[in-house]
Amino acid sequence: MKPGLPFLQFRHLSVHRGERPALIDVSVDLRLGESVAIIGPNGSGKSTLVKAVTRECYPWEGEARVFGQERWDVFALRRQLGIVTQDVQRAAETNSSGRDIPGLEVVLSGYFSSVGVWDAARVTPLMVRQAKRALAFMGAAHLAERPLTEMSSGEARRVLIARALAHKPGALILDEPTNSLDIAALQTFLKWVRKVVRAGTDLVIVTHHLHDVIPEISRVVLLKDGRLFADGPKKDVLTSAHLSEVFGIPIRVSEKRGWYSVS
Repeated sequence: MKPGLPFLQFRHLSVHRGERPALIDVSVDLRLGESVAIIGPNGSGKSTLVKAVTRECYPWEGEARVFGQERWDVFALRRQLGIVTQDVQRAAETNSSGRDIPGLEVVLSGYFSSVGVWDAARVTPLMVRQAKRALAFMGAAHLAERPLTEMSSGEARRVLIARALAHKPGALILDEPTNSLDIAALQTFLKWVRKVVRAGTDLVIVTHHLHDVIPEISRVVLLKDGRLFADGPKKDVLTSAHLSEVFGIPIRVSEKRGWYSVS
């Protein structure tokens, strides 16, 4: 698909989580050739928007389209769109077999949408080469044999991004990727995320942390109480007035060399 064409389209999307509406009448297009941050406080509907793509949540009203399709095969989708959530990390760390899964196997399991590789005969030499290449790209080659449970949070996130990138998708979605990272791990992690974007992969980062908005992000979508609050160029959306209203407290926004912070 060409730059400018939408790879995610939400039209009047409403989603319920149990009895509670999590998204209400959200309409937004995300297009190839741009990197976007979706920002909002906890409970604003950010992760529900991701789950509407992975089909963990289905529309109550409206529609969600991925690469122009209302229905899609999740297995085929991974070749076009990489998705990294904390659910994948938790599943890998607490898999039902109780087996420690090393980094290379975590990446290879992405080919089968599983947690761990349960049929080694299905793993091809090409898959192994691509998995090792993805680990090296993320500066994680040394983690190939280390169990995920023995990695730091930052190391594990980089391995999971390698898992998503092994298929060479055109776009990557990261859902709350820096939760639990300390200052040093945060800086290291964002350095590798910036490398992904600079290499030509479009990024959608879903977060409530302003420090996740790397300079390569050009557009910001703000959500509040399950509704679209603002959508536009980063400099126009990340204002003190907007963030104060969305988060419900007085916020002062400052920018320095493409990085935004609040006080």
